[in-house]
Amino acid sequence: MRLTTKGQYAVRAMVKLASHRDGRPVALRDISGEEGISLAYLEQLFLKLRKGNIVRSVRGPGGGYVLARDPSDISVGEVITVVEEPLNPVACLDDDSEGCSRAENCITQTVWKGLGDRIKEFLNSISVQDLLNEVKPSDSSATHTCDIQHRT
Repeated sequence: MRLTTKGQYAVRAMVKLASHRDGRPVALRDISGEEGISLAYLEQLFLKLRKGNIVRSVRGPGGGYVLARDPSDISVGEVITVVEEPLNPVACLDDDSEGCSRAENCITQTVWKGLGDRIKEFLNSISVQDLLNEVKPSDSSATHTCDIQHRT
C-alpha cells in the first residue's frame, strides 16, 4: 500500500500554505515554485481541498488561497482523505466496493481492517501545525514533512 503523489503533494502544499503566517492569500504559482509541484497538478488538488473545506479561495488582485481553519485543526488524515482514493490496505474494505464474497467467513478481514484503522488513526493524529512545527526556523523554504515523529 502506497500513497500517491496526490496525498504527498497536498500535505506539502498545506504546510507551505500554513507557513505564510501573515494571513494574506498565497498564489498557487508561489507554492508551485517553492515546492517544485506542477501548477496544473496543484490546481486539481486545491479544487478538492476547497470542496473539502480545508482551504478557501480569495479572488481578485492579491488573491490566492488561505487555510479554512487553524492548522492545528486540520489533520494530515483529513487532507489525504479529501484528495486520495480510500487508503484501505485491501479493496474489499472500500465503501464503494461490492464487498468480498468471502466476508462472512474471511479469517483475515479483521487483520486488514485493523491495519486500515491504525493507518487512519496515525494520520489523523498529526496536524498541519505539527508538521509546520517540524520546519527549522532557519530553513523556512523547506517543509521536512517526511521526518515527522508520531505523537501520542
